Amino acid sequence: MITLVRRVTAACVLSAALTACAATPQPVRPVPTATTTAPSAPPTLAPGPGGLTPVFKNGSRTHGRTVALTFDADMTADQGARAAAGEHFDNPGLIAALRTLKVPATVFMTGRWAEQYPEQARSLGRDPLFEVANHSYSHYAFTDDCYGLPTVSGDRMRADVERAYAAFRKAGVPDARPYFRFPGGCYDRRALKALTPVGVTAVQWDVVSGDAFATDAEAVTRQVLEGVRPGSVVVMHCTRSAAPTTERVVRAVVPELRERGFRFVKVSELIGS
Repeated sequence: MITLVRRVTAACVLSAALTACAATPQPVRPVPTATTTAPSAPPTLAPGPGGLTPVFKNGSRTHGRTVALTFDADMTADQGARAAAGEHFDNPGLIAALRTLKVPATVFMTGRWAEQYPEQARSLGRDPLFEVANHSYSHYAFTDDCYGLPTVSGDRMRADVERAYAAFRKAGVPDARPYFRFPGGCYDRRALKALTPVGVTAVQWDVVSGDAFATDAEAVTRQVLEGVRPGSVVVMHCTRSAAPTTERVVRAVVPELRERGFRFVKVSELIGS
């Protein structure tokens, strides 16, 4: 009997064809697969009356002492010759100061600026401290009589904004925000209607820094500090030639506002709060 059992056992081991000796099937365990969570879309405002592009000026006054510093990276479509001649429409010192001070910020960039400074545009767009938003391609006004700016015709407004987004992508900005700042801050119902299909939220401000063409950094600093309230959006500029004092203003304003209990955020956080 022992010999027979051994023979049967050996046969079972050697012959997979003998189903009587097959091992009990084990349940197949699914191979774990990595799951990726799609990044949430940036917060935007619902369309305004009549489906017009919504306009955001400031955040909540009661949800904490937050403030958003915003910087317009201005360059008009026809300023290439001036840049080639040595005029600086960028401000690396300002960006370095924001990084050193660890200040989140929103940069409203023109497409022409991104074309002129693609490496800087890409660096800003890939740095989690910043978010890049749209300031038009050409920095032409969307209304008549806007600080002497050239104007873009009504039938070209949408194309101008979309061209800016295309310039950002070409420069390597991976995720420009669906926020738009009108050149000069000038807009009307026609402009809001023209941009409705783009799906952006227009972002204005409630604190004018006064840094454009200013030479007195202390005066600009005072104006910002006197104007900031919880939820404020401060407008400044990221162009050395047109706003030479801005870096000094930021280095003075940031520690003072932090001392007052303010926390710096991007525009997207204000809109989403």
